[in-house]
Amino acid sequence: MKRRDFIALVGAAMTWPGVARPQKRLYRILWVSTASQPDPFLDGFREGLRARGYVEGTNVVFELHYAPGNPAALREVVSQVRSGNIDLVVSSGPATRAMKAVTDVPVLFALSGDPVELGLVKSFGQPGGNFTGSTFLSLELAGKRVELLKDTFPKLRTLAVLSNTDHPGEQSEWHTTQRAAQALGLDPAYFPFFGGQELDNALTLAGDAPADAMIVFPDPVTMVNRTRLAQFALTHRLPSMFGWSEYCEAGGLLSYGANQRATYFALATYADRILRGENPADLPVERPTRFELAVNLKTAKALGVEDAISSILFRANMVIE
Repeated sequence: MKRRDFIALVGAAMTWPGVARPQKRLYRILWVSTASQPDPFLDGFREGLRARGYVEGTNVVFELHYAPGNPAALREVVSQVRSGNIDLVVSSGPATRAMKAVTDVPVLFALSGDPVELGLVKSFGQPGGNFTGSTFLSLELAGKRVELLKDTFPKLRTLAVLSNTDHPGEQSEWHTTQRAAQALGLDPAYFPFFGGQELDNALTLAGDAPADAMIVFPDPVTMVNRTRLAQFALTHRLPSMFGWSEYCEAGGLLSYGANQRATYFALATYADRILRGENPADLPVERPTRFELAVNLKTAKALGVEDAISSILFRANMVIE
């Protein structure tokens, strides 16, 4: 999302009908993330809370816990939640798995995978417990990414697909991608890996395959390794498609998906409703409805595909030069 668009979104939120000042008490929100400090999505959530009338230090305080690659630290956080005076937990990304042990405090999540498969909620429409939030998983997007690649590169025949099988919802995303590719006359070459420890082997196999382009499913593992994946595609002369603009900013050619910062901004609305007394069991899991196409012109030039990319530039929401 462009800076001016995000500022406009914040401004619009301040004028929403029904936006009222929260009650005059101090709410305690525990923010848990496996990202390295600072978590870029925390700012989006804070902006959303400010738009709902919350002022840090006056009626809300944050306790921030970062545990990149440290399961023991996450277990310690769960113990703190159970013994502490916490009104709401907000878990970012893969930290949500550890928060499953929290049963007596509302938990909001922003997740790239399937919260039903992960066992967080009973269904999208009726979560049924103390968890709710947003998921970036959209099977419609999986097919759309294949279509965008084919539109941009009509001669595309073999598509390398890299995905983390430890990601909830991965198989649904793979089967959707497979069907979309075959419907367009493409041969999808599947290179699965289980977590970051198997990524090296998947890249070796993909590098030996006669692929014409590469698509990578968005999830925490590929997000952490986005620069490496973008460089791999460039080294092997593969036009690449990713799920979020952060991959494009790291050197990927194309991305199509939701704006993560905007999703965290919107998540603050659920935080406000829960702090006012609504039950997370009754708040449907949300999915983004607005998506952005990002194009990296520098990568296009390095691959020698500027002419092909020019056919979709008019549709791009973000152009990286």
